[in-house]
Amino acid sequence: MYVVDSKGGAIACMLLALFLLGTWPAVLTMLERRGRLPQHTYLDYSITNLLVAVLIALTFGQIGSSTPDKPNFITQLSQVRFNFELPNDFSNFKIGMILWRNFSHDNLPSVLFAMAGGIVLSLGNLSSQYAFALVGLSLTEVITASITTVIGLFSPSISVALHDHVVYFYVPWIGILQILNVLFTFFVLNVTGTTLNYFLDNRINKAEILFPGVACFLIAVCLGSAVHSSNAADNKVKLDSFPSDSKDGEKALKQIPDKDGLKDLESGNEKAKAGTADYLVQIENQRAIKVFGKKTYIGLAITFFAGLCFSLFTPAFNVATNDQWHTLKTGVPHLVVYTAFFYFSVSCFVIAIILNTIFLYRPILDLPKSSFKAYLNDWEGRGWALLAGLICGFGNGLQFMGGQAAGYAAADSVQALPLVSTFWGILLFGEYRKSSRRTYILLTGMLTMFIVAVAVLMASSGHRK
Repeated sequence: MYVVDSKGGAIACMLLALFLLGTWPAVLTMLERRGRLPQHTYLDYSITNLLVAVLIALTFGQIGSSTPDKPNFITQLSQVRFNFELPNDFSNFKIGMILWRNFSHDNLPSVLFAMAGGIVLSLGNLSSQYAFALVGLSLTEVITASITTVIGLFSPSISVALHDHVVYFYVPWIGILQILNVLFTFFVLNVTGTTLNYFLDNRINKAEILFPGVACFLIAVCLGSAVHSSNAADNKVKLDSFPSDSKDGEKALKQIPDKDGLKDLESGNEKAKAGTADYLVQIENQRAIKVFGKKTYIGLAITFFAGLCFSLFTPAFNVATNDQWHTLKTGVPHLVVYTAFFYFSVSCFVIAIILNTIFLYRPILDLPKSSFKAYLNDWEGRGWALLAGLICGFGNGLQFMGGQAAGYAAADSVQALPLVSTFWGILLFGEYRKSSRRTYILLTGMLTMFIVAVAVLMASSGHRK
């Protein structure tokens, strides 16, 4: 079994994980903006996400010899025992109890912690997919990565259909919600998760460096809130200039680009310039999830729930691999990171399949109904969705490998996803283009503080004995 046993190796894993985990959301966002149903995309994504865990376990988890303290993946996986015997009086037993009583695993408590981590991550990722549309790629990453916690919509406005044209009303109290949620959600999602990992790891990270790094994230939080408030005000100015009379409005809204046209929008060859009101309206007409007219509390609830899930999955994985609560019997080796990642990914996959199959027939956010047959026949964009699963799977694996070596509190630095997602948001989707000078200054300050925070958190890396 290959083990990352150096601080340099752990930092390299975390840096690569940061890039990968900030990239896969951009792929899902691109597909949603091209009109592909998120249920179809997430089902494809889940398949390759699981395959990556199996691949990593069968390669890195099998390198070298197996020892009693650090068994290889196959050795530890084979410790599962399932002796199925039907009782004589079947009517007095429930099927679930039969399965549970005949299932045994030396590391069963650790397996359950790993699977619990996979469940909350799956719920968080699934929620984020819808938040990408409602809030925007970079802003969603800022919120749900437990770093900055601005809560809002695609822009702080409510669109109301009046006589077949759209009128935008600015909602000033959203700024108050942003401030309150910055303080409250940052504490819940960032400080709580990092502090939990710090104490679970027996304080192997340097507290005098770690917590100043958290403070840097808090500064980036405030700057991020200001960035998106300023950008929202810029968007309002653009939309105010959009034709508001019924004739011109209907004409503009009927200029719906086809899928090839939207690809041009995202590649920079669009007729409507990125950052303009025309561009925003064309994207709205093409995309699968319609964001105009959605209430603010929808974006607030989805993003907060996703962020809460993200704050829990690394502590759960930490307990699964290190047994800080002493749930294992004496002499039973801890669950190795590759075995834990396998069980983690299996539960993530199962939850994703169940929920997205339900969403095919009972969609949310006014999405059209679909079917499993329609999903199987939907090949457009499938390659991109499968690629997103591969990217995310390798990102998660590298995060856990680095965290096991240097401490999961330091590995929380990979949650600085806005560094990557903002880059993709600007490059692919025209976010922040044609914004005001104030927005650009705040954006530069936010990204700078993220870079400082990542550097400080990685500098706090310890070494697990």
